[in-house]
Amino acid sequence: MPERMWNKMVDKTQRSKSMPFLPRPINLDGSYVGDVGFDPFYLSSIDKNFAGFIQPPSWEETKGLPTLYWMRESELKHGRIAMLAFAGWLATDFGVRFPGAGAPYTSVPNAFSAHDIMVENGSMWVMLSLAGMIEICSGAVLVEVSKGLSDREAGEYGFDPLGFNKNNSDDMKLKELQNGRAAMMAFGGLATQTALGGTEFPYLVPYPNVAEFTW
Repeated sequence: MPERMWNKMVDKTQRSKSMPFLPRPINLDGSYVGDVGFDPFYLSSIDKNFAGFIQPPSWEETKGLPTLYWMRESELKHGRIAMLAFAGWLATDFGVRFPGAGAPYTSVPNAFSAHDIMVENGSMWVMLSLAGMIEICSGAVLVEVSKGLSDREAGEYGFDPLGFNKNNSDDMKLKELQNGRAAMMAFGGLATQTALGGTEFPYLVPYPNVAEFTW
């Protein structure tokens, strides 16, 4: 009988730090900053070379990108975008606009409506093109890593104009990671609350007869 994949995905001798009722995912051994063993779906245990997502394997043989490297790269990227998005959403709803922006930007009533308005006037194509260029550039960096030409850490682009982490400390890396995780949750909640009707800060949904609710 072939060995169960489960036996390769977990370390049965240890428990997850964040979910002690589950065995520790095999790859979450604490080697990455912010690793607390939280992976209830065991996605980090998938044995796959993720370099194929950015460059077809048929082009050339590469060292590859391990699962945990790819997922940390994705987590940091989504966390950074979420932090910017959350701050941008609040700024828009508080009436902040770029000086001299003019119409239609000055006529956007709130952040929730901004997407459809930008699509209608064509501005979204500019943002989409810019995002595409950034993705191509970041993909090129990952190709170098997959070829073994770079020992770059996941998510590291050397972008620190204010020198917050000039000493490359794990403490600052952890702060960025934790704030990114919080921002992803916060932005999801913010967008959901606004879609349900809470369009103004603090984005409380105006349920009818809320006084009648009992807890």
